[in-house]
Amino acid sequence: MRSTDAPGPAAYLERLFSLAGRTALVTGGSSGIGRAMAEALGRAGAALVLVARRPAELDTAVRELRDQGVRATALPADLADPAEVRRVCDQAAGHLGDIDILANVAAGNIRRPMGELTTADYEQTMAVNLTAPYLLGQHFGPLMAARGWGRIINVGSQQSVRAFGDSGVYGVSKAALAGLTRSQAEAWSARGVCCNTIIPGFVLTPLTAPAQAVPGRVEAMAARTMIGRNAVPGDFIGQAILLAGDAGAYITGQTVYVDGGFAVH
Repeated sequence: MRSTDAPGPAAYLERLFSLAGRTALVTGGSSGIGRAMAEALGRAGAALVLVARRPAELDTAVRELRDQGVRATALPADLADPAEVRRVCDQAAGHLGDIDILANVAAGNIRRPMGELTTADYEQTMAVNLTAPYLLGQHFGPLMAARGWGRIINVGSQQSVRAFGDSGVYGVSKAALAGLTRSQAEAWSARGVCCNTIIPGFVLTPLTAPAQAVPGRVEAMAARTMIGRNAVPGDFIGQAILLAGDAGAYITGQTVYVDGGFAVH
């Protein structure tokens, strides 16, 4: 017989996965994976600070989230500019309280053959994909550790671990991001800050639009999965909630594949 003191299923799941009382900063939160992850965190109870460089799209995302009862605010910034990243660090906590969860989702991918990439291509890609997550982590990670609880979720790529169709400097940045996650985990996990990288497969988002335009590419990518389809942003909501909350308290320093079996082949 079940004890009458035991919580029912709803209460049990809420205790495991609720983010009530937490505040999350999500970069790239206006579209794609970032938008889906932001909604997931918000609907699980977190207040949201969304960062992206297009104010109109950002305002639309915030309005839609508020319509769902989520506390959310916009913080427009171009993360390719270190001064803008510093402004995010300075202003984020002033909106909805101390940042407990940092989700680094914003990324840029200049798709050209390696030999055609310029120094400017390299600098811009690394600024958004690696330097911004590093600087944000350097600011918020120690503050989380001082409070004894925090989560950093970095979104990598198949190129974090393999060459993959003109990986170029994007591949360099995403490989380094996985390394950054391990360094962050080493630095702060003992003080309650879990840091992990999510590795997507081929995801149908605006970022992959150029690849989707190549005839046969979408079908070929789907065929490489074990599930038989490409990912959509909604495939990442469960993992986001797990890694952002108490249920993921013993997961840190990991590269977690959410790719339908793509990487297994």
